[in-house]
Amino acid sequence: MPLRCGIIGLASSGKTTLFNCISNTRADVHKASFSGSKSNLGVMNVPDQRLFEIDKLIHSAKIVHTTIEMVDIPGLSKGGNQNEGNKFLADIRNVDALIHVLRCFDDPMMPHIEGSVDAVRDKEIVDLELQIRDLESVDKKIVKVEKMAKTGDKDARHALEVLNIYKDHLESFQSARTAPVHKEDKKHIEDLFLLSDKPVMYVCNVDERSATSGNEFSQKFLDSVKNENTEVLIVAGKLEAEIAELETAEDRKIFLADAGLAEPGVNRLVRSAFHLLDLQNFFTAGPKEVRAWTIKKGMTAPQAAGVIHSDLERGFIRAEVMKYEDFIRLKTEHACREAGKLLIEGKNYIVDDGDIMHIRFNV
Repeated sequence: MPLRCGIIGLASSGKTTLFNCISNTRADVHKASFSGSKSNLGVMNVPDQRLFEIDKLIHSAKIVHTTIEMVDIPGLSKGGNQNEGNKFLADIRNVDALIHVLRCFDDPMMPHIEGSVDAVRDKEIVDLELQIRDLESVDKKIVKVEKMAKTGDKDARHALEVLNIYKDHLESFQSARTAPVHKEDKKHIEDLFLLSDKPVMYVCNVDERSATSGNEFSQKFLDSVKNENTEVLIVAGKLEAEIAELETAEDRKIFLADAGLAEPGVNRLVRSAFHLLDLQNFFTAGPKEVRAWTIKKGMTAPQAAGVIHSDLERGFIRAEVMKYEDFIRLKTEHACREAGKLLIEGKNYIVDDGDIMHIRFNV
C-alpha cells in the first residue's frame, strides 16, 4: 500500500528543493516568483536501518525498502482557486497526506511572492485556498442531498446535518479536518476527498545557520500552531540538497556532523509521515531478499499478508512471526524456534512494528 504524500506551499517556499532531496526524480527549481503548472512525481525509499541489521545475519541477495510516492504540487498563490491555470489543486485530492513547506528564510535574490517572510500568513493563504475549494464541493453535495432529504429519507436528513456542520466550519475559515463531527459521520464526506481534511505536517524551511534550532520565523510559526495536533519539522532545504548530492554515506555523515545534525532532515520527515498516518513496517526475510512492507497500525496478519499479494490474504492459513529484537539477539530462525520466540499466529493476530513474518497460505 504505497503511501502518497503531496508537497504543497506558496511559490518559492522551497518545495521543489525538498522534493529533489527525497525523490528519485529531479525537477526544475523555479527561481522566479511563479511556479510551474505541472506537478512533479517521484518515489523515495523509506530509510529503515533494521533491514540492514537483518541482512547482516542472513545475507540476502538484495534489500528492498518500502517506498513513498511524492507529488510536488506547483506553488499555490492567493486567489489560485479561481484561476483556471491552478487546476493542479485537483492533484491534492489523490494524496494521503500533505507536507506543507513554509518559507522561513530571507533571500534578497529570491523575493517572497507576498513581499515579506511570514510563515503564519503563508499558512493562512494556503489554508484558505483549500477551504474555498472544499466549500464548493460541500455546497454541491448539499444541493443533491437536500432533494433526497425532502422525500423523508432519514439517512439523507442526517447527512445534510453533517454537511451543514462542515459548511459552517469552512465558512469560518477552519479546515475540514477540525470540523466538530463524530468519527462515524465522516463517511458523509468521504466521496468528496476534501483537501483540508487530509492529515498535514509542516516543514519550516530555514537557512543553513538555523538548521539545528530554527530561527525567529520558524519560532513564530511554532507558537502559532502549538494547539494543533500536528507535526512541525525544521529543515534547511538548501543544506539538505547539498547533502543529497554527496555520493557516499561516509561523506554524508561527515557533512551532517559539520552541520551539527545527527541525520538528514528527510529521514525525520519520513518518520513523521508514518506517525501522522498511523503506519508501521513489517519484514519478510529470506535468501532472495530482505524486504519492508508498510501497513496501517492495527492490521491483522491476513490483512498484512494481503499487502504482499491478494492471494496470501485469500488463502491465509497462519503466520510464523519473530520479533525483530528477538531475531537480532538470537541471530537465527532456528535459535528463535528453540527459545520459543518463533510464534505461530492465526487470523486474529495484530501485526506489530518490526515483526519478521513468514506467511503460510493455500489458494
